[in-house]
Amino acid sequence: MSLAIICSGGDAPGMNPAIKKFVDYVYDKDEKSYFIYDGLEGLIDNNIKEASYKDVAGIVHLGGTIIRSSRSKRFYEHKYRKQAYENLKALDIDGIVVLGGDGSFRAMEVFSSEFAINFVGIPSTIDNDIYGSEYCLGVDTSLNVIRDAIDKIRDTASSFNRAFIVEVMGRECGYLAAVSGIVSGAEICVIPEVEFDKESVQKRLKAEIDNGRRYVLAIVAEGTGKSSEIHDWIEKELGLETRVSILGHIQRGGNPTVYDRLMAFDFTIAAVDYLLAHKDSNKVVVYNKGELSFIEIEEVCSKKYVLSQKLIDSIK
Repeated sequence: MSLAIICSGGDAPGMNPAIKKFVDYVYDKDEKSYFIYDGLEGLIDNNIKEASYKDVAGIVHLGGTIIRSSRSKRFYEHKYRKQAYENLKALDIDGIVVLGGDGSFRAMEVFSSEFAINFVGIPSTIDNDIYGSEYCLGVDTSLNVIRDAIDKIRDTASSFNRAFIVEVMGRECGYLAAVSGIVSGAEICVIPEVEFDKESVQKRLKAEIDNGRRYVLAIVAEGTGKSSEIHDWIEKELGLETRVSILGHIQRGGNPTVYDRLMAFDFTIAAVDYLLAHKDSNKVVVYNKGELSFIEIEEVCSKKYVLSQKLIDSIK
């Protein structure tokens, strides 16, 4: 069989380890591997090339993705999806491993409903917002990048009588903010899933300030759109000079952690094995309670990831 791997949507630490394991493992299975460069745009433009050992030597420690990624508006049009399918058939590619997030899987759901395409998706997004999986590739590295930044910001915050707001990524999902808030000991954590109770937080922090607290650290999820509002509220109601730090895309880069590398290997082996054993695959490999399993793409795309109640309760 001939298998291909593609990255779609935002990059995530761990993609390169997955790409390396894909080539190595497919080779060990005595099959042929292909790279689809530039995501769905490359699939349409036939930017597909056979891969070899030399292409993946020395990449396991790199962030980002050596085969690059994209977001494709053209893929919304049937004629371009048909063109992409014809490119795959011309190379006799039997299955695709898809490293991506929610949007990528939705695109593949449509693609596989129209054409005889076998694929397995690997949840790869720092947002950690894929339904059915408690972990997505890249989130551990991102959390460590955020943790390092917050620890450094706290050093400065504790040296002055100030408040610092740190805005983290995650789109409409508050996972990064919630976990970062817990492990950094932040005094305030604002996420989309929970209405921020200003009155109770204000009462608590005023009492602490009266008893000697000299600084406040607030973690705000970008999906709330409330960084400016929290800034103004802290300055007005708590009387602390306040700074805002937006971490931005540094959260998506950097060397993958040991955990993300190991999980990239496990995800990829499972995906390749499934494609080699099944001719009608349109699954996503997910991770829950220490085990990998497969769920239908329709289920992933039709349901919404929900933050655990345990995590929500930990930040209240």
